[in-house]
Amino acid sequence: MLPEWVTVHRLSVPVAFLLAFGLVWAMDRPGGRWGRRIRSRLLRGVPWGTLVAVGIVILVYLFVQRGIDDPTSPVVIPFRAWSYFYLEGLLLAGLSHASLGHLTGNLLATLVAGTLAEYAYGHYPRARGASSFGSWRSNPYVRAFLVVPAAILGGAVLSSVLSIGPVIGFSGVVFALWGVAIVHYPLGSIVGLAGTSLVNLLYAAFRTPVTRAAANPSYGAPWWANVSIQGHAVGFLLGVLVGIVILRRRGTATRSAAVVFAGVLLFASSRSLWAVYWYLGNERYVLYRAVGVALVALLAAIVTLAVAGNDRPLLPDYAVPNPETTREALRSTTPRIVGAVLVVAALGILVGPSVVPNLIAVSDEETPGTPVEIEGYEVTYAEDVPNQLVNVIDVEAFEGATNVTTSGVIVKNEERDVWITAVSRGNLAYWGSREVAVGGAGWRETVTAHRTGWRAVGAGVSYRVDLEHDGERRTVHVSDPATAEPTIAGRNVTVAAREGVFEITVTHGNDTETAPLPADNESVNLSGLRIVREDRRIYAETDGTRVRVLEAERYEGRERAREIDLGAAEIGAVGGGAVGIGVVDAGVAERAADGGDQVPDVDSSGRVALPADPSPDHSIR
Repeated sequence: MLPEWVTVHRLSVPVAFLLAFGLVWAMDRPGGRWGRRIRSRLLRGVPWGTLVAVGIVILVYLFVQRGIDDPTSPVVIPFRAWSYFYLEGLLLAGLSHASLGHLTGNLLATLVAGTLAEYAYGHYPRARGASSFGSWRSNPYVRAFLVVPAAILGGAVLSSVLSIGPVIGFSGVVFALWGVAIVHYPLGSIVGLAGTSLVNLLYAAFRTPVTRAAANPSYGAPWWANVSIQGHAVGFLLGVLVGIVILRRRGTATRSAAVVFAGVLLFASSRSLWAVYWYLGNERYVLYRAVGVALVALLAAIVTLAVAGNDRPLLPDYAVPNPETTREALRSTTPRIVGAVLVVAALGILVGPSVVPNLIAVSDEETPGTPVEIEGYEVTYAEDVPNQLVNVIDVEAFEGATNVTTSGVIVKNEERDVWITAVSRGNLAYWGSREVAVGGAGWRETVTAHRTGWRAVGAGVSYRVDLEHDGERRTVHVSDPATAEPTIAGRNVTVAAREGVFEITVTHGNDTETAPLPADNESVNLSGLRIVREDRRIYAETDGTRVRVLEAERYEGRERAREIDLGAAEIGAVGGGAVGIGVVDAGVAERAADGGDQVPDVDSSGRVALPADPSPDHSIR
């Protein structure tokens, strides 16, 4: 495909939509009433508060997380809310993101949900007789440029405090904005939700107008294990409560119960609030789907009661017009008040379990292996080691989350209360090498983990893991040796990973000889066998017999990326240059990021930029 044709593909999106919009405009002939209605609620018809908040989040991504250095690979680890004792994480986690796809998904959803919520709040006072400039509270400029952004940014910090574990992302705020919107415009919010999907589609179509994919398996955790469901639910309920307060202060007419119930149910179902799961350790998870669906139905019911319930007392014979005591208030309770209390109770049930896990500290146990040390960080690789995040308050119910074992590239920083499996053993085995970024506000350093191994025929793999930083490379882990299944003239061949090298051993009875693995197209004689290396394979030869005994470990992710790269290069070569197309692995499904579900990033080479391995220690919102 010629590069200019890709440009045509890209331009076809705005041209088609402008034509379609022009047709609808001509048919409806609004005559300015659309704009007048919007300007009656928003200053100059623009959701300024939402735009200011979006701008701040972008600045955090670019300059605090150093996304400006590499937009597809921001610094993530130090900007999670690791603990109540780690102030930097608490303040910035709700404004930070794990990847470019995570950022764009949340911000595109914010533009839709934030506009609806800001429209519900309004920049102009709606009370009869109120003046727009009567006080600072009613000043539209203060409400647009101060109150709304402050509320959104405050919500981001609050979501970090109330979520379980070191989460990251703005979607707690996104769900809160949807909560406000759905109280005021239940059906409009569902339409807006569909609009969010459309906005994401337009962005994807313009960014990558042509996608080349290949069918193949991929490595990764279940999509729901990457999402902070509890944080989303907390954000949504907080937004519902804010929406109810705005609704009651204005004395707006009661909403239809059926409409509110349908709106909440559709929203919660489409945004996967039913995905209740638990982490079992070593990349194993359990999803309680049926329980989650039941909870979504109950959630929709109590929100409907709080929003659409009537104000008639449940016990009219005992009700008091203006209750002054607690007893009188209880006797005068209405369905609407009961609903609001149930919403608060549900919020408390969700928030309560977050307190103890967030009172965590990194244990003072020595870091496994010989870690790479960078400004308080220790980066190493280890297998089947206990999670060193320890609760300050020991609660048996959470033992499963804090005492699991893990394997992979581990990052530790006692000052920041960081202990994370940044790349799992399986992830590294799939890709062969992975980069881990550490740092802080405005700075970053990168450590690259490399896995190299040799597979013994009919047996397992012996491998080593090296860490590379600042031009220096060291071996931090070696696995057990592996012995090939074939026996040649009564002899067995074993490969063993050692620091910086691989050794091959031939055993014949009590006779054992060992030598370094020969270089390509070279050989070595051991205990009566001639060991020959040809590219990625090792053969054992004796008396005219030749048997393959070893083969270099293959990394499927790397090979698939290379194959797709070559295909993309061939397409670009037709036009004499690179083509600006998106290349993805079809085995990595892109999920809508409207509510914080992460979309895999694609860099210029077509490789999928995966997030850190999911566990209860690090969820994405």
